[in-house]
Amino acid sequence: MRRLLILLFLSLFINQARSAEPSAFTLFVSNERSGDVTVIDGGTDAVVATIPVGKRPRGIHCSPDGRLLYVAVSGSPRMGPGVDRSRAVADRSADGIGVIDAAARKFLKKLPAGSDPEQFALTKDGTHAVIANEDKATAAIIDLESGKLTGEVPVSEEPEGVAVNPVNGLVYVTCEAKGEVYVIDAEHAFSPAHFAVGARPRSAAFLPDGSRAYVSSEADGFVAIVDPAANKMIGKIPVTGMPMGTAVSKDGRELYVTTGRGNSVAVIDTTRNVVVATIPVGQRVWGLALSPDGQKLYTANGTSNDVSVIDVRARKELKRIKVGDGPWGIAIGQKL
Repeated sequence: MRRLLILLFLSLFINQARSAEPSAFTLFVSNERSGDVTVIDGGTDAVVATIPVGKRPRGIHCSPDGRLLYVAVSGSPRMGPGVDRSRAVADRSADGIGVIDAAARKFLKKLPAGSDPEQFALTKDGTHAVIANEDKATAAIIDLESGKLTGEVPVSEEPEGVAVNPVNGLVYVTCEAKGEVYVIDAEHAFSPAHFAVGARPRSAAFLPDGSRAYVSSEADGFVAIVDPAANKMIGKIPVTGMPMGTAVSKDGRELYVTTGRGNSVAVIDTTRNVVVATIPVGQRVWGLALSPDGQKLYTANGTSNDVSVIDVRARKELKRIKVGDGPWGIAIGQKL
């Protein structure tokens, strides 16, 4: 009996020690107004570095091996929807995809990325980036190793969100002005299809098996359910607020949607396609990302200048981390 109690005690001690270990990941937050990236330790939630990257950093992703960080920077001035962009004075020399050494926390170079890059996604094999050029109505495709432009595909006006089907590698580009999604074949640099969704589609996310996609429609207040096999909207999920960023859990059972000025995250059950929870967060929430174990969700809160840390299971905001000015996007990388 005594031996059994000792073994139980040791087991509890080891499990507690393991749970106290810092998580092996790092958060990178793009700050649009301050022109930098905040680096946060995922285990302690402490800010450990700030990296200057250039004008208006927004879309942000890590390389598959975690060694590099990519961030879209733009010399176009900040403008509201529907404004005549041709009248704006832009610094085209500032446009590009910034490349950062994640471990050294050092800006390395800037790759050409077309005009006014906002969001982008890495292709399925991680060798190329597909970039939404908002003021030019194109999707640029660049080779990340060489930095060369390998293709440019015309899309509809004001392209924004970019997402890759994890199964077949086709890319969805959401286009705000006409409420459309363009399908991009990045390997052959052409668009085999496009289809209508709701007004001002902001982002897209796929289930892990590629069987379904979700597109947030900010102006219509719903998330479109899309059949990727037919490239067609097959349903709508009403969301209170202004649906913006989207992220899917690893098991595909839940979709998380930020609501912009709604200052909350909607949790959607992807089996029933209904909102099952709404979690209050910071102000003007946009980008979001899940921890590698899926237990925590992080959101970039654009006007409160912080990142919300959410306990996914408890449906509760745990804390907020102060970052730079105008946090926009979040990427999850390896422990540095």
